[in-house]
Amino acid sequence: MGTVRLAPIRIGTRGSSLAMRQAQLAGEALAREGRATRFVTVETDGDRRGADIAWGEGAFVKAIERALLDGRVDVAVHSAKDLPTDEDPRLSIGAYLPRADARDALVVRDGTARSLDELPLGARVGTDSPRRTAFLLARRPDLRVRPLHGNVDTRLRRLDDGEADVLVLACAGLDRLGRADRIADRIDPLRMPPAPGQGALALQIRRDDARTLALTASIDDRRTRVAVEAERELLRAAGGGCRAPMGAYGTIVGGQLTLIAGHAAMDGTGLRIGQDSGPVDEAREVAVRLHRDLWAGERAIEAAS
Repeated sequence: MGTVRLAPIRIGTRGSSLAMRQAQLAGEALAREGRATRFVTVETDGDRRGADIAWGEGAFVKAIERALLDGRVDVAVHSAKDLPTDEDPRLSIGAYLPRADARDALVVRDGTARSLDELPLGARVGTDSPRRTAFLLARRPDLRVRPLHGNVDTRLRRLDDGEADVLVLACAGLDRLGRADRIADRIDPLRMPPAPGQGALALQIRRDDARTLALTASIDDRRTRVAVEAERELLRAAGGGCRAPMGAYGTIVGGQLTLIAGHAAMDGTGLRIGQDSGPVDEAREVAVRLHRDLWAGERAIEAAS
């Protein structure tokens, strides 16, 4: 009998350069398992927004999830930080790929400042993230935050055109696009906790697709899964979504999870940042405990300046 040739795995992705690069990483991981892939580009609500319109929770996710549920794609690739906390019960995260640098990046137009502390008084910062806005103003209330939207290339161009003096972007996106040279500083998570899931890629599948479920399980990075799910558990406990002014970041060393989290009001007041640790098999308990301590203010600490 001849060898049965399986149809290529259809990977659903947005069409931006970063989204396509992330889809390629998923394709490469699946190819190492012997499966061919092809990409299916899906336009999302976030892609259709105007240049200066803020995006809502799920703006980059829902359309790709619909394509997955409709059977137009077999795997959806998402930035884990964009995933809403109200997961569709018909879908599952089949795999997390090994995480890239989860930190936020400071990108400065004139190249003179190398940190938040070195930015000129009243510098204009371009970001559309409530979390970044809150932590920036907590550190530097003199900064003028301007909502600056668009994909990475668009934001860099708008920075270079003088629409802002500095940007705060994800290190992972710049690294994946080969733009690490634009990073002036990789901001310490204890100063600006990243968005839950930042730097991680989530491969979403249909729960009833047993073949793809088994395939994605073979490429799942457990360390990334444990850390990201702990971060998302804290986000759920706080009642926030992917646009909440809070951050969480987990790291695993020697079977121990260390979880950093923080939150502040949108004007930068009420900053609280703290951390907790525990065995990886107690990740949920670590997240719940840190949420209780931070939001109750019992053991919250303010990050070192």
